[in-house]
Amino acid sequence: MEALNVQIVNPKAKSLLLNLAEMNLIRIEVKPMLSDILAKLRRNETEAPTFEEITEEVESVRQKRYEAKMQNHY
Repeated sequence: MEALNVQIVNPKAKSLLLNLAEMNLIRIEVKPMLSDILAKLRRNETEAPTFEEITEEVESVRQKRYEAKMQNHY
């Protein structure tokens, strides 16, 4: 079996998928969102990162990648 990541853009599609799942034609697995994962981390750890800290780190990594990409193009 092949796993697919599906993004629902039309609410009617969700009901169609749920109907297919009820008929046992497909199986739907819900993956946790980042906020759910962070909440779980915060329950277990005293120093889980905040959204702001994560955002800063992501922006830092993006900036470094962008700079490296620009240096390779020149």
